[in-house]
Amino acid sequence: MPHTGSCLCGAAKFTVTSPISETHACHCGMCRKWSGGVALAVEVPADGLTVDAGDTVQTYVSSEWGERSFCSACGSGLYYRVVAPGPQHGTYYLNLGALDDPSGIRLVSELFIDAKPDSYALAGDHERITSTEFFAMIEGAAGSAQ
Repeated sequence: MPHTGSCLCGAAKFTVTSPISETHACHCGMCRKWSGGVALAVEVPADGLTVDAGDTVQTYVSSEWGERSFCSACGSGLYYRVVAPGPQHGTYYLNLGALDDPSGIRLVSELFIDAKPDSYALAGDHERITSTEFFAMIEGAAGSAQ
C-alpha cells in the first residue's frame, strides 16, 4: 500500500510507491538546524517517490553530497536527497513527520550519534552510527556535516 503525505499547508503532496517500514534519526548539525531537532526520515529509492507540488517545492543544495527540499509556501521540510555518486545516489530521505500515517514504521538507526546533544536520548535497541562511520558509508563524499 502506498504512503501519502504533504507539507503543512498541503501545497506539496507526495506518494511513496515503494514499501517503507523503517525510519532513521540524524543528529548532524545540518539536520538539527533544518528540522529544529533530531531529524527522522524514511529511506525511499530514487524511483519510489512521486511529488505533486506545482512550483512550491524548492531545493537547497546543503552539501557536496546532498540537497534538501521544502515547501516555499509554508516552509515545511520535505526530504533530503543524496546527489553524491555511488550506491545511494538519488535516494530520498523523506521526513517522517510529512507522512499522513507513519504507523508501523520503526526506528532502526541513529546517524551522527557523536554529534547528538545531551538534551535528549532515543530509547530502544537500534544501530548507532558515528560521523566517521557515516562518511565511510557514502564513499566519495567530500567534507563533513557541521
